[in-house]
Amino acid sequence: MKIRDLALMSALAIAVAACETGPSSTDDDSMSSGKDAYGFAAGSQEDLTVTAGDRVFYGFDMYNLTPEGEATIAREAEWLAKYPNSTVTVAGHCDERGTKEYNLGLGMRRATTHKNGLVGSGVDAGRIAVISYGKEDPIVEGSSEEAYAQNRVTIVTLN
Repeated sequence: MKIRDLALMSALAIAVAACETGPSSTDDDSMSSGKDAYGFAAGSQEDLTVTAGDRVFYGFDMYNLTPEGEATIAREAEWLAKYPNSTVTVAGHCDERGTKEYNLGLGMRRATTHKNGLVGSGVDAGRIAVISYGKEDPIVEGSSEEAYAQNRVTIVTLN
């Protein structure tokens, strides 16, 4: 597992633990300090990941959005509306099956579909870059269906 994945998993674990009790309605300290209700810096990658989600998953050899993917993109668009100076990169990934060239194209189609969803939800296209990693930068190592499913993804990162 990569260091960035471990860091993201740690941030998500903290956020999930915080969700169990939720923030206090009288806790104004986090808002005045520039942090969100879960203690992340407002407008940060962690804030995006926890409050909107940063990943959309796809079926095998697919690049169309599922209802869950559409919901994630809608939340991301709302988040980006709160932070109009933020720009993002949408990275398309694939599982290890198929050729390098095919997967680079599929990853780009996934990233473009994700970008088009954000633009359709009101985000200016100039704020969104796309890139494809194909199968060259797997999110999860392994040759199981579980690993494949995690690698068929687009991920939004703040620039």
